[in-house]
Amino acid sequence: MVYLIMCRSLTYAQRVANALERGGIPARVLRSPEELSPAGCSYSVKIAQRNLARALTILHGARLPYLGIYVNSAGYGYQEVRP
Repeated sequence: MVYLIMCRSLTYAQRVANALERGGIPARVLRSPEELSPAGCSYSVKIAQRNLARALTILHGARLPYLGIYVNSAGYGYQEVRP
C-alpha cells in the first residue's frame, strides 16, 4: 500500500520529496490523481505505507506544509488519512 502526500505545487512537492529522501525515505513526485485535484494543478509525493509515521515526523520538523495525505483503498478510490 502506498500513500500520497498532496502538495499545492511542484516546488513544494519537490521540497517534501527531498526532505524525505534526506531522512532515508524513498519518495517520488507525481501529478496528483484527477479525483483528488480536478483542476490538475497539484502534485503529490508517493511513499510506502511503512514510512508514513517517520515521514510525518520529518515534515513536521522541517515545517513543510502539505494539503493532505491519501491512501488508495482497494477498489474504493482515494481516501484521506488523518495523521
